Order: sequence, then structure tokens, then C-alpha cells
Amino acid sequence: MLETIPLEHIPSTHTVHAALFRNVANAEFLQSQLLGRNPDFEYAFIDATTVASRFHLLSAVYKAVTIEISGSMRTPNVHSEIVCSLSSNNNISEAYRRFGIQPSTKDVVVVKVLISREDSPNTITAEDVQKHLAEHVQGESVPISDEELAKSTDWPKLRKYHKLNGVNYVDGIKDAEAKRKELELLVVSSMALRGL
Repeated sequence: MLETIPLEHIPSTHTVHAALFRNVANAEFLQSQLLGRNPDFEYAFIDATTVASRFHLLSAVYKAVTIEISGSMRTPNVHSEIVCSLSSNNNISEAYRRFGIQPSTKDVVVVKVLISREDSPNTITAEDVQKHLAEHVQGESVPISDEELAKSTDWPKLRKYHKLNGVNYVDGIKDAEAKRKELELLVVSSMALRGL
């Protein structure tokens, strides 16, 4: 199920589409298409275990789109910039390895940003993206909701990647939802502060 997600404060020339797939059987193929720079597979393929919530994902998307608009991308396209924006450090290859799809990835978040400019109008539609994903991603499409993302999130991995293992007060929070929210805010904050 591809969802079109409106983001405030980005131009109408940019539309964001996202999907979540479970039990993906061909992650190795999808990764090979990215590594081969196949333009038909220009997506952000993200390991869903590294996504805390929609807020976390959309924060990375927003950051990547604003970087693309400003002309200061450090990666080949807005989709690879999304993967890097999930990281709390500036190491691009580490961000790809930690947050991007790997051959062993089972649950995958897919993001597609369609960009239409006056000099190069976009002819790809959300329906085209949905059809392409349905043809090429061998997995079960589920709603990209906080509830579905939570089924995949690997908190120990996220705490390690964002250097939050020393933040001991979080372990003292007894309410599971309050603890999840606090960890989510810490992850997004560390991601947002990258490069400052």
C-alpha cells in the first residue's frame, strides 16, 4: 500500500510516497539494483528495523528534501540522502550499511520522492510507483503506520547506532509507551543535530 504523504513547508513540486513491506524475499536483488544505479529503482530502500516511527522517517525525508532543494546534497540523489539523514553521524557508507537495505533485510520501508520542475516535468505518477513496487518487491505490503513500524523496530540496534546506550534514565521509565516516545525523541534529536 503506497501512501502519499503531504509534508508541510516543502514545495508542491515535491511529492512524497512511502510503503512498508514485510517478509521481503528479494532484498538482495533490490540492493543490487541500487548498487548498480538502475534508474528504475531510484528509491530509498530502508531497513525497517532502524525506523522508530513515522515521525522519525518523515523527519529524515523532510531533512533530505530540504537538502536537495538547497543544492547541498552529499549523495547521488534525494533517496540516498534520505537514508543518510536517518543517521546521527556524517559517515555516508556507514549510514548506507546501517540504515539501508541489506541482502538479509526482511522488513523494508520504501520512500519515493517525485520531483517536477518547469524544465523537467515529472511523468511518473504514484500509480506508476505502486505498480513498479508491486512487480518488483516480493513481500507483503502493509500500512506504513506507527503500529506496523513498531513491529519491526529494533530498539537495541537504534540505541547503539545513535549512541544512546549511556542514557540510563530511559530504562527507569516504567510505562512502555512513554519509554518508546522518549527514545523516539532522542533518536530524532540525535539525527537532527548531525553536522551542527
